[in-house]
Amino acid sequence: MSISTVNISFPSELLAKADRVAKRESRSRSELVREALRLYLERQLRWEAIFGLGDEKKSANGLTEADVEREIATVRTARRKRS
Repeated sequence: MSISTVNISFPSELLAKADRVAKRESRSRSELVREALRLYLERQLRWEAIFGLGDEKKSANGLTEADVEREIATVRTARRKRS
């Protein structure tokens, strides 16, 4: 795996928070930023997969966006009534 160096600008307050966390966890700033980016990308890929599955199911069942929104509202209303 090759490694590239990049320059990134951060607001001072955000960088200070990151440095405190890195110090507390005995890591470098770079390690902390790499992990944060890795976690962000993993989360984005999971959401893309979830929405992709939803789109597949919507198409397979001939549903419109309005149908999906209506069903979500119905389920949420039922849950609130049970609480």
